[in-house]
Amino acid sequence: MGAVSTTAAAPRRPARNWTGLVFVAPFLLVFGCGVVAPLAYAAGLSLYRDQLIGGRSFVGLENYADVATDPQFLDGVGRVALFLVVQVPIMIGLALLVALVLDSGRVRGMRFMRLGIFMPYAVPSVVAALMWGFIYGDRFGLVGQINAATGLALPSPLSQTWVLPAIGNVVTWEFVGYNMLILYAALRAIPEELYEAAAIDGAGEIRKALSVKLPALRPALWVATLFSIIGSFQLFNEPNVLKTLAPGSISTHFTPNMYAYQLAFNANQVTYSAAVAVVLGLITIVVAYAAQRMTARQESR
Repeated sequence: MGAVSTTAAAPRRPARNWTGLVFVAPFLLVFGCGVVAPLAYAAGLSLYRDQLIGGRSFVGLENYADVATDPQFLDGVGRVALFLVVQVPIMIGLALLVALVLDSGRVRGMRFMRLGIFMPYAVPSVVAALMWGFIYGDRFGLVGQINAATGLALPSPLSQTWVLPAIGNVVTWEFVGYNMLILYAALRAIPEELYEAAAIDGAGEIRKALSVKLPALRPALWVATLFSIIGSFQLFNEPNVLKTLAPGSISTHFTPNMYAYQLAFNANQVTYSAAVAVVLGLITIVVAYAAQRMTARQESR
C-alpha cells in the first residue's frame, strides 16, 4: 500500500470579482479624460516657453519663478484673497441664518421661501452678471434712475472703489441658496431625540440652536466653506462680464483666472498661462487644506 499523504491540499484562492470595477470604470474613464489628462497636459506645457524664433523650448521651472514675482498675478491673488475673507463669511452667515429660520417651522409659505431663496442659483452666472450690471449702471441702470429721480448722487457700484463689493454682492445673491440647501439638509438629518433631550432639560429655541443645531452643522458648514473657498479662487464669469461695463475698474488681471485667460487667448502665451493656472491651483489647495486644519483643531478642543 502506498504511503498516505499527510499534507493537506492548499486552499484554492477565490476568483477575483471584477463587478465593482465594471461599475466604477465609467467614472474612472471620465475622471481620467476630463480631469487628470488636462491637468497633466497643463503641467507639461508649463515647463516650456514659446519663443518668436526657435519655437517652443524647454525651460524647466523658469515660468514658475516668473509667476512668483509677476506683479499682475500677485495683484489678482491678493484681490481674490480679500474677496474670500470678506464675502465668504457673509455668504455662509446668511445661508446659516436662512437655514435656521426655515428649520424653525415658524415661517409661513416655507416651500415658497425655500424655492425663492434657491432660485438665483439656477440663474447662469453670465445672466446674473448682466442683470446686476444693468442695476449697477449709474447712467442707464437703477442707480442712475434713482439719482435722476431724487437728485441724489449715489456712488457708482462699478467704480474702482466699489466694484469688488459689487461683485461680492452678485456672488452672494447667486450662492446663498445653494449653501442654504446644504445646511438645511443637514438640519433635517438631526435626530429628534436630541431635541427631545434638550426640551427635557428646559432648553428654549435659541438654546437648541446653539447647543444642538450648530454643533451638528459643523461638517456641513465645512463643506459649504470649502466649496466657497474654491469658488473664490475660480472667480471669472462675473468680473469678466462686468468688464465691458466698467473697463476702467476691472482690468484684464482683475482675478488670476482672468489673467490666465488673457495670457492664453489674447497674448498667445499659452505655456506661461499654464504655469499661472498650476500655481493658482496649488494656492487653492494650500488655502483649503489650511482651513481644514484650523477647523479640525477647533473641533478637537
